[in-house]
Amino acid sequence: MHILFLTDNFPPEVNAPASRTFEHCKEWVAHGARVTVITCAPNFPHGKVFDGYKNRFWQSQIVDGIRVIRVWSFIAANQGFALRIFDYVSFMMTATLASFFVYKVDIVVGTSPQFFTVCAAWIVSRFKRIPWVFELRDIWPESIKAVGAMNDSIAIRLLERLELFLYRKATCIISVTHTFKSTLTQRGIDSKKIEVVTNGVDLTQFIPQKKDEHLSAELGLQNRFVAGYIGTHGMAHGLETLLEAAQLIQSRPGGENILILFLGDGAKKTELVANAQYRGLTNVLFLDSISRAEVIRYWSLLDVSIIHLRKTELFSSVIPSKLFECMGVGIPVLHGVSGESAQIVLAEQVGQVFESENPIQLVDLMLDLKADSSRINIYRRNGIEAAKRYDRKHLAANMLSILTRLVNK
Repeated sequence: MHILFLTDNFPPEVNAPASRTFEHCKEWVAHGARVTVITCAPNFPHGKVFDGYKNRFWQSQIVDGIRVIRVWSFIAANQGFALRIFDYVSFMMTATLASFFVYKVDIVVGTSPQFFTVCAAWIVSRFKRIPWVFELRDIWPESIKAVGAMNDSIAIRLLERLELFLYRKATCIISVTHTFKSTLTQRGIDSKKIEVVTNGVDLTQFIPQKKDEHLSAELGLQNRFVAGYIGTHGMAHGLETLLEAAQLIQSRPGGENILILFLGDGAKKTELVANAQYRGLTNVLFLDSISRAEVIRYWSLLDVSIIHLRKTELFSSVIPSKLFECMGVGIPVLHGVSGESAQIVLAEQVGQVFESENPIQLVDLMLDLKADSSRINIYRRNGIEAAKRYDRKHLAANMLSILTRLVNK
């Protein structure tokens, strides 16, 4: 079976869509599938092409058995709605054209969050007369409104009509959460065509580690209780709450040696650094993104991991992929997201839940865990055990079986 996968994020980018796609495709190749990925030059999140790559109309390479074709796109930083749309549309067009030169394809997959890539998958399926799959990672464009990037307008309503059109036309929708499936069903989409394959963790990479003492010393973290946020610093993540918590905790008994570490980049990174400087915070540390191979060293520095999204109803339907990475490395979670992901945290007993955008609750939980090493050890053990149920190998095999069934059908 030859799978054509369209995505505008792929390694060496290190965000969640890139990781999921790469890890799934790698497993499909290991199971005997032929996989071609069409993507663009790596540039997320700064909108600058990575060193060693060029923004050309066609580049091809083999990565872990996957044929990767990179096509030209208009590249814009992860900010500014109009420029980002132009970025998405340009990739949709060049990915569609490139697909015509990929032969003997049995099925095409287009992944969100934005669905212009998914539009390309639909067009390709029509020309090649093959089934196509909408991999649903986000309810878009609703998420645009949720982060305040754009208010309700004619443009948004047109995008929503296109969204429903694609849901209806897809041969199959593979959702990353059960809540997404429920939402689509309520909007009139046939539940029989919706499958759920959650995010997970690569247990060959995300495994428990001893604290990297050399790196800890290099960053000045000795004798500090480190609470870390690792991931994209975007509009959706509400990381101002963590800065408010950092300011509050400086004056709380027991909070003097707590440090909040931020690792990653995104549209809000510069603003967050300026905010921390304005507040005069001495208990935060901002680090830029590093390669996926290196990130495990930084996970080892954390005593607890903070996961947070803005307080909106939509985000109660998502499951941040870093939750599973926390489990894999055995780091307790302080989880500032409601809904399905919070239920996983509580059911697996891998950490504690606080209300989104509530810095006081976050401070209380950090102080409680800092004072209770036995509970931290329990959460660590539970996380390592729970990670086995979200092993990316098993999830990739599950998705491959769905694709195989669609092709055979």
